[in-house]
Amino acid sequence: MSLIVAKFGGTSVASPERIQMVAKKLIAKKQAGHDVVAVVSAMGKTTDELVGLARAVNHNPPAREMDRLLSTGEQVSMTLLAMAIEARGYQAMSFTGRQAGIETDGMHATAKIVKVHNERIMEALSRGFIPVVAGFQGIDPNDDITTLGRGGSDTTAVAVAWGICADVCEIYSDVDGVYTADPRVCPRAKKLDAISYDDMLELSGSGAGVLQMRAVEFARKYEVVIHSRSAFSDADGTYIKEEIDMEEAVITGIAHDTSEVKVTIRGVPDMTGVAAKVFSALAGNNVRVDMIIQNISEDGFTDISFTCAGADLSCARETVERILPDIKAREFDADEDIAKVSLVGTGMKSSPGVAARAFTALGENEINILAISTSPIRLSVVVDVAQAAAAVRCLHTAFGLDSDSVFEETQLSAEEIAAKMNKGR
Repeated sequence: MSLIVAKFGGTSVASPERIQMVAKKLIAKKQAGHDVVAVVSAMGKTTDELVGLARAVNHNPPAREMDRLLSTGEQVSMTLLAMAIEARGYQAMSFTGRQAGIETDGMHATAKIVKVHNERIMEALSRGFIPVVAGFQGIDPNDDITTLGRGGSDTTAVAVAWGICADVCEIYSDVDGVYTADPRVCPRAKKLDAISYDDMLELSGSGAGVLQMRAVEFARKYEVVIHSRSAFSDADGTYIKEEIDMEEAVITGIAHDTSEVKVTIRGVPDMTGVAAKVFSALAGNNVRVDMIIQNISEDGFTDISFTCAGADLSCARETVERILPDIKAREFDADEDIAKVSLVGTGMKSSPGVAARAFTALGENEINILAISTSPIRLSVVVDVAQAAAAVRCLHTAFGLDSDSVFEETQLSAEEIAAKMNKGR
Protein backbone atom coordinates (compact mmCIF):
# COMPACT_ATOMS: atom_id res chain seq x y z
CA MET A 1 0.00 0.00 0.00
CA SER A 2 1.41 3.38 -1.04
CA LEU A 3 0.54 7.02 -0.52
CA ILE A 4 0.39 8.61 -3.97
CA VAL A 5 -0.08 12.16 -5.22
CA ALA A 6 -1.44 12.15 -8.78
CA LYS A 7 -1.41 15.41 -10.74
CA PHE A 8 -3.38 15.80 -13.97
CA GLY A 9 -2.65 18.58 -16.48
CA GLY A 10 -5.06 20.71 -18.47
CA THR A 11 -5.38 18.37 -21.44
CA SER A 12 -6.09 15.47 -19.05
CA VAL A 13 -9.18 17.28 -17.69
CA ALA A 14 -10.12 19.23 -20.82
CA SER A 15 -13.61 17.72 -21.18
CA PRO A 16 -16.21 15.87 -19.10
CA GLU A 17 -15.15 12.64 -20.83
CA ARG A 18 -11.51 13.11 -19.84
CA ILE A 19 -12.50 14.03 -16.28
CA GLN A 20 -14.42 10.75 -16.10
CA MET A 21 -11.28 8.96 -17.32
CA VAL A 22 -9.24 10.59 -14.54
CA ALA A 23 -11.88 9.58 -11.97
CA LYS A 24 -11.53 5.95 -13.14
CA LYS A 25 -7.75 6.09 -12.71
CA LEU A 26 -7.99 7.46 -9.19
CA ILE A 27 -10.62 4.92 -8.17
CA ALA A 28 -8.48 2.10 -9.61
CA LYS A 29 -5.63 3.18 -7.34
CA LYS A 30 -8.01 3.23 -4.38
CA GLN A 31 -9.25 -0.25 -5.27
CA ALA A 32 -5.66 -1.48 -5.42
CA GLY A 33 -5.26 -0.45 -1.77
CA HIS A 34 -3.43 2.83 -2.20
CA ASP A 35 -4.24 6.16 -0.61
CA VAL A 36 -4.31 8.81 -3.33
CA VAL A 37 -4.47 12.61 -3.48
CA ALA A 38 -5.31 14.26 -6.81
CA VAL A 39 -3.99 17.67 -7.95
CA VAL A 40 -5.55 19.24 -11.03
CA SER A 41 -4.86 22.04 -13.49
CA ALA A 42 -7.54 24.15 -15.15
CA MET A 43 -9.49 22.56 -18.00
CA GLY A 44 -7.86 22.88 -21.43
CA LYS A 45 -7.62 26.52 -22.52
CA THR A 46 -9.43 27.92 -19.47
CA THR A 47 -6.47 29.94 -18.16
CA ASP A 48 -5.87 31.56 -21.56
CA GLU A 49 -9.57 32.39 -21.83
CA LEU A 50 -9.57 33.99 -18.37
CA VAL A 51 -6.53 36.07 -19.29
CA GLY A 52 -8.39 37.20 -22.41
CA LEU A 53 -11.43 38.22 -20.36
CA ALA A 54 -9.26 40.25 -18.01
CA ARG A 55 -7.51 42.05 -20.86
CA ALA A 56 -10.89 42.82 -22.45
CA VAL A 57 -11.83 44.99 -19.47
CA ASN A 58 -8.39 46.22 -18.39
CA HIS A 59 -5.21 46.25 -20.52
CA ASN A 60 -3.10 46.18 -17.37
CA PRO A 61 -5.13 44.26 -14.76
CA PRO A 62 -3.99 44.43 -11.12
CA ALA A 63 -1.92 41.38 -10.13
CA ARG A 64 -4.03 40.68 -7.06
CA GLU A 65 -7.25 40.57 -9.06
CA MET A 66 -5.63 38.46 -11.80
CA ASP A 67 -4.64 35.84 -9.22
CA ARG A 68 -8.19 35.72 -7.87
CA LEU A 69 -9.55 35.33 -11.40
CA LEU A 70 -7.07 32.73 -12.65
CA SER A 71 -7.42 30.59 -9.51
CA THR A 72 -11.04 29.87 -10.47
CA GLY A 73 -9.96 27.68 -13.39
CA GLU A 74 -8.47 25.01 -11.14
CA GLN A 75 -11.43 25.28 -8.78
CA VAL A 76 -13.77 24.29 -11.61
CA SER A 77 -11.60 21.24 -12.37
CA MET A 78 -11.35 20.11 -8.77
CA THR A 79 -15.08 20.24 -8.11
CA LEU A 80 -16.00 18.48 -11.36
CA LEU A 81 -13.48 15.71 -10.66
CA ALA A 82 -14.77 15.30 -7.10
CA MET A 83 -18.31 15.04 -8.50
CA ALA A 84 -17.21 12.43 -11.04
CA ILE A 85 -15.62 10.32 -8.31
CA GLU A 86 -18.72 10.59 -6.13
CA ALA A 87 -20.90 9.54 -9.07
CA ARG A 88 -18.96 6.28 -9.20
CA GLY A 89 -19.68 5.47 -5.57
CA TYR A 90 -16.47 6.70 -3.94
CA GLN A 91 -16.06 9.60 -1.55
CA ALA A 92 -14.11 12.66 -2.66
CA MET A 93 -13.50 16.11 -1.22
CA SER A 94 -12.20 19.10 -3.17
CA PHE A 95 -9.80 21.66 -1.69
CA THR A 96 -8.69 25.07 -2.90
CA GLY A 97 -5.04 25.92 -2.38
CA ARG A 98 -5.96 27.70 0.82
CA GLN A 99 -8.03 24.79 2.13
CA ALA A 100 -5.22 22.37 1.26
CA GLY A 101 -2.81 24.42 3.38
CA ILE A 102 -0.60 25.79 0.58
CA GLU A 103 1.01 28.85 2.18
CA THR A 104 2.99 31.17 -0.12
CA ASP A 105 4.82 34.46 -0.10
CA GLY A 106 3.04 37.58 -1.36
CA MET A 107 4.40 37.72 -4.92
CA HIS A 108 1.30 37.66 -7.10
CA ALA A 109 1.56 35.65 -10.35
CA THR A 110 4.91 34.10 -9.33
CA ALA A 111 4.36 33.14 -5.69
CA LYS A 112 6.69 30.68 -3.97
CA ILE A 113 5.45 28.02 -1.55
CA VAL A 114 6.81 28.56 1.95
CA LYS A 115 4.86 25.94 3.92
CA VAL A 116 2.39 23.09 3.47
CA HIS A 117 -0.13 22.48 6.25
CA ASN A 118 -1.26 18.88 5.72
CA GLU A 119 -3.93 18.53 8.42
CA ARG A 120 -7.06 18.71 6.24
CA ILE A 121 -5.71 16.43 3.53
CA MET A 122 -4.55 13.83 6.07
CA GLU A 123 -7.91 13.98 7.83
CA ALA A 124 -9.75 13.40 4.55
CA LEU A 125 -7.49 10.44 3.76
CA SER A 126 -8.09 8.95 7.20
CA ARG A 127 -11.84 9.07 6.55
CA GLY A 128 -11.47 7.21 3.26
CA PHE A 129 -11.93 10.19 0.94
CA ILE A 130 -9.97 10.95 -2.22
CA PRO A 131 -8.82 14.56 -1.72
CA VAL A 132 -8.80 16.65 -4.93
CA VAL A 133 -6.58 19.74 -4.68
CA ALA A 134 -6.63 22.78 -6.95
CA GLY A 135 -3.15 23.28 -8.34
CA PHE A 136 -1.38 26.52 -9.23
CA GLN A 137 -2.58 28.46 -6.17
CA GLY A 138 -2.05 29.21 -2.52
CA ILE A 139 -2.66 31.84 0.13
CA ASP A 140 -0.28 34.59 1.29
CA PRO A 141 0.21 36.12 4.77
CA ASN A 142 -2.53 38.70 4.00
CA ASP A 143 -5.06 35.95 3.24
CA ASP A 144 -4.95 36.87 -0.47
CA ILE A 145 -5.05 34.21 -3.16
CA THR A 146 -1.76 33.84 -5.03
CA THR A 147 -0.79 31.85 -8.12
CA LEU A 148 2.48 30.06 -8.81
CA GLY A 149 3.07 30.90 -12.48
CA ARG A 150 2.71 28.83 -15.65
CA GLY A 151 2.93 25.12 -14.89
CA GLY A 152 2.47 25.83 -11.19
CA SER A 153 0.22 22.82 -10.66
CA ASP A 154 3.33 20.63 -11.01
CA THR A 155 4.87 22.53 -8.10
CA THR A 156 1.67 22.19 -6.08
CA ALA A 157 1.74 18.42 -6.60
CA VAL A 158 5.37 18.05 -5.53
CA ALA A 159 4.80 20.31 -2.51
CA VAL A 160 1.74 18.32 -1.43
CA ALA A 161 3.68 15.07 -1.89
CA TRP A 162 6.42 16.42 0.36
CA GLY A 163 3.91 17.79 2.87
CA ILE A 164 2.12 14.45 3.34
CA CYS A 165 5.28 12.29 2.93
CA ALA A 166 3.92 10.56 -0.17
CA ASP A 167 5.84 7.64 -1.66
CA VAL A 168 5.72 9.10 -5.16
CA CYS A 169 4.36 12.13 -7.02
CA GLU A 170 2.83 10.98 -10.29
CA ILE A 171 2.54 13.78 -12.85
CA TYR A 172 0.21 12.85 -15.70
CA SER A 173 0.34 14.67 -19.03
CA ASP A 174 -0.31 13.97 -22.71
CA VAL A 175 3.03 12.19 -23.26
CA ASP A 176 4.10 8.97 -21.60
CA GLY A 177 7.24 10.28 -19.92
CA VAL A 178 10.38 12.30 -20.56
CA TYR A 179 11.82 11.86 -24.04
CA THR A 180 15.29 12.55 -25.45
CA ALA A 181 13.56 15.35 -27.44
CA ASP A 182 10.03 16.56 -28.03
CA PRO A 183 8.58 13.57 -29.92
CA ARG A 184 6.22 15.82 -31.86
CA VAL A 185 9.25 17.64 -33.31
CA CYS A 186 11.66 14.69 -33.36
CA PRO A 187 9.60 11.51 -34.01
CA ARG A 188 12.65 9.29 -33.41
CA ALA A 189 12.96 10.47 -29.80
CA LYS A 190 13.25 7.78 -27.13
CA LYS A 191 11.42 7.66 -23.82
CA LEU A 192 13.75 7.56 -20.83
CA ASP A 193 13.08 5.10 -18.00
CA ALA A 194 14.79 7.42 -15.50
CA ILE A 195 16.56 10.76 -15.40
CA SER A 196 18.45 12.62 -12.67
CA TYR A 197 17.16 15.79 -11.07
CA ASP A 198 20.06 17.81 -12.52
CA ASP A 199 19.46 16.71 -16.11
CA MET A 200 15.71 17.25 -15.76
CA LEU A 201 16.29 20.73 -14.35
CA GLU A 202 18.39 21.70 -17.37
CA LEU A 203 15.88 20.23 -19.83
CA SER A 204 12.97 22.03 -18.15
CA GLY A 205 14.90 25.30 -18.02
CA SER A 206 15.78 24.96 -21.70
CA GLY A 207 12.23 24.59 -22.96
CA ALA A 208 11.15 20.99 -22.37
CA GLY A 209 7.50 21.39 -21.38
CA VAL A 210 6.85 18.04 -19.73
CA LEU A 211 7.67 19.31 -16.20
CA GLN A 212 7.88 22.77 -14.66
CA MET A 213 11.43 23.65 -13.59
CA ARG A 214 10.36 24.89 -10.15
CA ALA A 215 8.66 21.57 -9.48
CA VAL A 216 11.88 19.72 -10.26
CA GLU A 217 13.87 22.13 -8.07
CA PHE A 218 11.46 21.49 -5.19
CA ALA A 219 11.65 17.73 -5.75
CA ARG A 220 15.45 17.75 -5.75
CA LYS A 221 15.63 19.86 -2.59
CA TYR A 222 13.27 17.60 -0.64
CA GLU A 223 14.03 14.29 -2.44
CA VAL A 224 10.51 13.79 -3.79
CA VAL A 225 10.43 11.04 -6.43
CA ILE A 226 8.49 12.14 -9.53
CA HIS A 227 6.92 9.68 -11.96
CA SER A 228 6.14 11.45 -15.25
CA ARG A 229 3.57 9.40 -17.17
CA SER A 230 0.65 9.53 -19.60
CA ALA A 231 -2.91 10.23 -18.55
CA PHE A 232 -4.07 8.15 -21.51
CA SER A 233 -2.38 4.83 -20.70
CA ASP A 234 -1.30 2.69 -17.76
CA ALA A 235 2.27 2.20 -18.98
CA ASP A 236 5.19 3.18 -16.77
CA GLY A 237 6.69 6.56 -17.60
CA THR A 238 9.95 8.20 -16.49
CA TYR A 239 11.19 8.42 -12.91
CA ILE A 240 12.94 11.63 -11.88
CA LYS A 241 15.12 10.92 -8.87
CA GLU A 242 18.61 11.36 -7.44
CA GLU A 243 20.13 8.01 -8.38
CA ILE A 244 19.35 6.37 -11.71
CA ASP A 245 20.17 2.77 -12.62
CA MET A 246 21.65 3.27 -16.06
CA GLU A 247 25.01 3.85 -17.67
CA GLU A 248 25.40 7.60 -17.89
CA ALA A 249 25.14 8.83 -21.47
CA VAL A 250 27.06 11.84 -22.72
CA ILE A 251 23.84 13.55 -23.84
CA THR A 252 20.59 12.79 -22.00
CA GLY A 253 18.29 14.85 -24.19
CA ILE A 254 17.72 17.86 -26.41
CA ALA A 255 15.29 20.66 -25.57
CA HIS A 256 14.14 23.56 -27.68
CA ASP A 257 12.39 26.81 -26.84
CA THR A 258 10.66 29.00 -29.42
CA SER A 259 9.29 31.48 -26.89
CA GLU A 260 12.40 33.67 -26.57
CA VAL A 261 13.36 36.81 -28.51
CA LYS A 262 16.72 38.46 -29.19
CA VAL A 263 17.30 42.19 -28.64
CA THR A 264 20.42 43.84 -30.06
CA ILE A 265 21.66 47.29 -29.01
CA ARG A 266 23.92 48.67 -31.77
CA GLY A 267 26.69 51.23 -31.64
CA VAL A 268 27.32 50.99 -27.90
CA PRO A 269 30.42 52.91 -26.70
CA ASP A 270 32.97 50.40 -25.43
CA MET A 271 33.28 51.94 -21.98
CA THR A 272 33.37 50.61 -18.43
CA GLY A 273 29.94 50.43 -16.77
CA VAL A 274 27.76 50.50 -19.90
CA ALA A 275 26.74 46.84 -19.63
CA ALA A 276 25.94 47.37 -15.95
CA LYS A 277 23.58 50.22 -16.84
CA VAL A 278 21.83 48.14 -19.50
CA PHE A 279 21.22 45.04 -17.42
CA SER A 280 20.46 46.91 -14.20
CA ALA A 281 17.71 48.77 -16.06
CA LEU A 282 16.34 45.53 -17.50
CA ALA A 283 16.36 43.88 -14.08
CA GLY A 284 14.60 46.89 -12.62
CA ASN A 285 11.81 46.40 -15.15
CA ASN A 286 11.55 42.64 -14.37
CA VAL A 287 12.90 41.54 -17.76
CA ARG A 288 14.19 37.96 -17.48
CA VAL A 289 17.45 37.93 -19.44
CA ASP A 290 18.78 34.55 -20.59
CA MET A 291 21.79 34.70 -22.93
CA ILE A 292 24.10 37.73 -23.35
CA ILE A 293 26.41 38.32 -26.32
CA GLN A 294 28.81 41.25 -26.74
CA ASN A 295 30.74 41.65 -29.98
CA ILE A 296 34.42 42.58 -30.17
CA SER A 297 34.87 46.36 -30.09
CA GLU A 298 35.56 48.10 -33.39
CA ASP A 299 36.54 51.79 -33.53
CA GLY A 300 35.49 52.13 -29.89
CA PHE A 301 31.95 50.80 -30.43
CA THR A 302 30.34 47.39 -29.98
CA ASP A 303 26.95 45.64 -30.13
CA ILE A 304 25.28 44.02 -27.11
CA SER A 305 22.64 41.36 -27.67
CA PHE A 306 20.54 39.46 -25.17
CA THR A 307 17.70 36.98 -25.26
CA CYS A 308 14.66 37.13 -23.02
CA ALA A 309 11.21 35.60 -22.72
CA GLY A 310 8.85 36.67 -25.51
CA ALA A 311 6.35 37.73 -22.86
CA ASP A 312 8.91 40.29 -21.63
CA LEU A 313 9.54 41.86 -25.04
CA SER A 314 7.37 44.95 -24.52
CA CYS A 315 9.12 45.70 -21.20
CA ALA A 316 12.51 45.09 -22.82
CA ARG A 317 11.69 47.48 -25.68
CA GLU A 318 10.49 50.18 -23.30
CA THR A 319 13.60 49.81 -21.12
CA VAL A 320 16.15 49.87 -23.94
CA GLU A 321 14.43 52.78 -25.68
CA ARG A 322 14.51 54.75 -22.43
CA ILE A 323 18.22 54.18 -21.70
CA LEU A 324 19.46 54.49 -25.30
CA PRO A 325 20.36 58.23 -24.95
CA ASP A 326 21.96 57.64 -21.56
CA ILE A 327 24.39 55.00 -22.85
CA LYS A 328 24.86 56.92 -26.13
CA ALA A 329 24.03 53.90 -28.28
CA ARG A 330 22.94 54.28 -31.91
CA GLU A 331 19.84 52.08 -32.13
CA PHE A 332 18.33 48.73 -31.19
CA ASP A 333 16.26 46.05 -32.87
CA ALA A 334 14.38 42.92 -31.80
CA ASP A 335 14.27 39.55 -33.53
CA GLU A 336 11.22 37.51 -32.57
CA ASP A 337 11.94 34.68 -35.02
CA ILE A 338 14.55 32.78 -33.02
CA ALA A 339 14.70 29.51 -31.11
CA LYS A 340 17.05 28.14 -28.46
CA VAL A 341 18.18 24.53 -28.89
CA SER A 342 19.98 22.91 -25.95
CA LEU A 343 21.98 19.71 -25.50
CA VAL A 344 21.77 18.45 -21.91
CA GLY A 345 23.71 15.70 -20.15
CA THR A 346 25.79 15.29 -17.00
CA GLY A 347 28.13 13.16 -19.13
CA MET A 348 29.25 16.32 -20.94
CA LYS A 349 31.46 17.27 -17.98
CA SER A 350 33.92 14.45 -18.72
CA SER A 351 33.45 14.12 -22.49
CA PRO A 352 35.49 16.40 -24.77
CA GLY A 353 34.33 17.14 -28.28
CA VAL A 354 30.62 17.71 -27.61
CA ALA A 355 30.68 21.26 -28.97
CA ALA A 356 32.71 20.23 -32.01
CA ARG A 357 30.29 17.43 -32.88
CA ALA A 358 27.26 19.70 -32.37
CA PHE A 359 28.64 22.54 -34.49
CA THR A 360 29.70 20.10 -37.22
CA ALA A 361 26.22 18.58 -37.38
CA LEU A 362 24.58 22.01 -37.57
CA GLY A 363 27.04 23.19 -40.20
CA GLU A 364 26.53 20.12 -42.37
CA ASN A 365 22.80 20.85 -42.29
CA GLU A 366 23.35 24.54 -43.13
CA ILE A 367 21.91 25.73 -39.82
CA ASN A 368 23.39 29.08 -38.81
CA ILE A 369 24.25 29.68 -35.15
CA LEU A 370 23.31 33.15 -33.86
CA ALA A 371 24.55 32.77 -30.27
CA ILE A 372 26.11 30.17 -27.96
CA SER A 373 25.86 29.58 -24.22
CA THR A 374 27.35 26.77 -22.11
CA SER A 375 27.31 25.28 -18.62
CA PRO A 376 28.99 22.10 -17.31
CA ILE A 377 26.00 19.99 -18.39
CA ARG A 378 24.38 22.11 -21.12
CA LEU A 379 25.25 23.57 -24.52
CA SER A 380 22.69 26.01 -25.98
CA VAL A 381 22.63 27.62 -29.40
CA VAL A 382 20.28 30.23 -30.81
CA VAL A 383 19.09 29.60 -34.38
CA ASP A 384 16.43 30.94 -36.71
CA VAL A 385 13.02 29.66 -35.59
CA ALA A 386 12.39 28.19 -39.05
CA GLN A 387 15.43 25.92 -38.53
CA ALA A 388 14.65 24.86 -34.96
CA ALA A 389 13.01 21.52 -35.76
CA ALA A 390 15.78 20.62 -38.21
CA ALA A 391 18.40 21.54 -35.59
CA VAL A 392 16.79 19.29 -32.98
CA ARG A 393 16.57 16.36 -35.38
CA CYS A 394 20.11 16.61 -36.74
CA LEU A 395 21.63 16.92 -33.24
CA HIS A 396 19.50 14.03 -32.01
CA THR A 397 20.91 11.86 -34.80
CA ALA A 398 24.48 13.14 -34.38
CA PHE A 399 24.59 12.07 -30.74
CA GLY A 400 23.09 8.62 -31.34
CA LEU A 401 19.78 9.28 -29.59
CA ASP A 402 17.45 8.10 -32.39
CA SER A 403 15.01 5.31 -31.62
CA ASP A 404 14.12 2.53 -34.06
CA SER A 405 10.43 3.35 -33.64
CA VAL A 406 8.59 6.48 -34.76
CA PHE A 407 6.32 8.44 -32.40
CA GLU A 408 2.72 8.88 -33.52
CA GLU A 409 0.33 11.34 -31.87
CA THR A 410 -2.90 9.54 -30.96
CA GLN A 411 -4.40 11.56 -28.11
CA LEU A 412 -4.38 15.29 -28.83
CA SER A 413 -6.27 17.24 -31.45
CA ALA A 414 -4.46 19.42 -33.98
CA GLU A 415 -5.70 22.47 -32.07
CA GLU A 416 -4.27 21.18 -28.77
CA ILE A 417 -0.91 20.41 -30.38
CA ALA A 418 -0.74 23.90 -31.97
CA ALA A 419 -1.51 25.51 -28.59
CA LYS A 420 1.34 23.58 -26.98
CA MET A 421 3.79 24.56 -29.70
CA ASN A 422 2.89 28.27 -29.32
CA LYS A 423 2.97 28.35 -25.52
CA GLY A 424 5.02 31.24 -24.17
CA ARG A 425 4.64 33.38 -27.29
